[in-house]
Amino acid sequence: MNIDEIKKKVSDIIEENANKIINDGEQIAKNPELGFREFKTSNFVKDRFRSLNIPFKDGLGITGIRADLKGKDNKCRVGYLAELDALMCPNHPKANPKTGVAHACGHNIQIAVLLGVLESLMKAGIKDCIDGDIAFMAVPAEELGQLEDRKSLKEKGKIEFFTGKQELIAEGIFDDIDMALMFHVQIPKVEGKIVTSGGTMNGALAKYVQYKGLASHAGSAPHLGINALNAAMLGLQAIHAQRETFREEDCIRIHPIITKGGTVVNTVPDDVRLELFVRAKNFEALANTSKKVDRAFKAGADAIGAEVKIENIPGFMPLNPNKLLDKVFLDNAKIIFGAEKIGKCPHINGSTDMGDLSQIIPAIHPWIHVVKGKLHGADFEITDPYIAYIQSARIISWTLIDLLANGAEKGLEIKNNSRNPMNKEKWLENWLELVRKDINI
Repeated sequence: MNIDEIKKKVSDIIEENANKIINDGEQIAKNPELGFREFKTSNFVKDRFRSLNIPFKDGLGITGIRADLKGKDNKCRVGYLAELDALMCPNHPKANPKTGVAHACGHNIQIAVLLGVLESLMKAGIKDCIDGDIAFMAVPAEELGQLEDRKSLKEKGKIEFFTGKQELIAEGIFDDIDMALMFHVQIPKVEGKIVTSGGTMNGALAKYVQYKGLASHAGSAPHLGINALNAAMLGLQAIHAQRETFREEDCIRIHPIITKGGTVVNTVPDDVRLELFVRAKNFEALANTSKKVDRAFKAGADAIGAEVKIENIPGFMPLNPNKLLDKVFLDNAKIIFGAEKIGKCPHINGSTDMGDLSQIIPAIHPWIHVVKGKLHGADFEITDPYIAYIQSARIISWTLIDLLANGAEKGLEIKNNSRNPMNKEKWLENWLELVRKDINI
């Protein structure tokens, strides 16, 4: 079979399995789980892998799974990724009523499409038509949150990094992967476009901050206490006072939450905790802004006479999409939707751990614009399931075929002609430099 015949056969199988793929996504949405805790979703994926009789490795970053579909040669290995986790969104209509967790970012769609693509390629006999391997990877913990829980996992030796792709990079799971791709549903960013790609995203650094004061009766003896909540509030105000120093081109974003504001209302708060992200378009701006935030928190402690501990945690590297790989994906999207529906994604101030992977191997993170409401919001909703699931599966499967058919010519071109900003060792060095010491003041 030539490439067009292979693509048609795979496309026909995807169409036959359309209801199954969509139903898988809906089933996964009924069991939303937080990062590194996606046990039901992980088991769902493993059960499907078993039914397809494909070997897999599990326990990657606690819940991650990888199954390799072998070609007739191994000239190139492509990683196709999907994300297992959901996030806290208690007001979403499909949120778990006990946990408040919901798939308000569409990762359930990614997992369902990955399973659909794998089954379709296997049924089409793709292994006899490609000269490379495809690593199907269900990856945990893309959403970075619940820092205290992840600190606990790290202290127990279960993880080193706080996001899934970072953890799998550190574990060596990507050491034999030549390039990687995935997709994500998105709210329309460019009018009239269904698919966009090629855009950059911010990097991020997470901070876990603890102010220590001195407890005392808040009514009769507040003068004997040291109010840690006041220190934290001053620290936050000091951050706001620096916003005019942030350059527009660096796309700085700083957003904190207070996770503990005290113990009881009639006691001067002596233990206050915050979590926040510092985001920026490039690594230098990220490092510089991090220093400003640390100074601000120190100022709050100094003003009140409290102590502050700041723990810096690797968040996400900036996204660095590969242009050659991007073209293969977009060429297939144009066949399905027409060139007029395909566009360049503008810079996004959000972040993803696909950014970390994109720094060390060729990688892309394209968008399918089929969402109304807000990402991470209670009104998040897919507007066209057929596009989100079935057409996405077609684009992904055709892209994988293009990369690995005909002697893996296109895959080898990308592998041999791409220059990444850093290797794995430099990636680790950069993170360690940024978070190398906690700040105790």
